Amino acid sequence: MDQNMLLSTLARADADAVKAFAEGLIPALGPITVLVNRTGLAMLPMEETVRGEAFYLGEVLLSEAHVRAAGAEGYAACLGRDLEQALAVALVDAAYAAGRDRTRIAAFVAAQAAALAAEDAVLGQQVEQTRVELETF
Repeated sequence: MDQNMLLSTLARADADAVKAFAEGLIPALGPITVLVNRTGLAMLPMEETVRGEAFYLGEVLLSEAHVRAAGAEGYAACLGRDLEQALAVALVDAAYAAGRDRTRIAAFVAAQAAALAAEDAVLGQQVEQTRVELETF
C-alpha cells in the first residue's frame, strides 16, 4: 500500500473509527511531537471538462496535522475542522512510515476503503436515478 492510498482513504473514512484505531497505535509510537495541528483554507482545483483546463472552484476548510513519532513523520489534511481526525490520520501515517503494525494498518485501511466504495456505489445509484435523457424529449 502506498502513502497516497493510505491518506486518501483515511481522510474520507469515518472519523470516529480512525480516531479509535489511532488511539491503539499510540503506545507503539513512543514520544510524539506534534509539529502542526491547525485549520486553514485551501483552493479547490477542478478541471473544465471540454478543454481540460484547470481552474479553482473556491476555497475549502481543511484540518491539517504533521507529527513526528518513532523516527518517522506523518501528515494529514482532512476536509472540515476536525483537528482530532487530522491528528489521528497523521499518527497512522507516521506509524506506517515507521513500520509499526503495518499489517494491522493495511487491514484497517482496506476495510475503510471497502466501506467507502460501498457508500460511493449507493450514491452513484441515487444520482443515476435522477439522470434526465434529453434525447428522449
